[in-house]
Amino acid sequence: MNTHQHDLLQTHSLTFLEMAFRTDRQGVIAHPDGYGKKTGDCGDSIEIFLSIGNGRIEQFRYQLDGCLNTNACCNTLGEMTEGQTTAAAWEITPEKVAAHLQTLPPDHFHCAELAVGTLYLALISYREVRQAPWKKLYR
Repeated sequence: MNTHQHDLLQTHSLTFLEMAFRTDRQGVIAHPDGYGKKTGDCGDSIEIFLSIGNGRIEQFRYQLDGCLNTNACCNTLGEMTEGQTTAAAWEITPEKVAAHLQTLPPDHFHCAELAVGTLYLALISYREVRQAPWKKLYR
């Protein structure tokens, strides 16, 4: 085991490590009810896809071109949103994501901000599609 791997295992919570290395939520929903895409100042890019039924987030998927910290934040959002109402998803903040992860480095708090900002874009997209369902055809 190299020094970087050892440091990673010693300095992060089990929750952070699980969220950082989990890959089952990575992917695309073919015809999402909500979609958001955002690129941070750091260069990381996130796309979030939501499948929503009866006001509840049934499926959360994302694609990422970014670091391990951003991956941890995206997976945390999936954990916090699946099965929840869209109203509850609006209550998620970067601070709540960082608290859930326990050991998100302070200099990577922007990863939580990027992930939550992208979630908000997906929720706005869902709201727009509900108001004008024909827009879903043009994604």
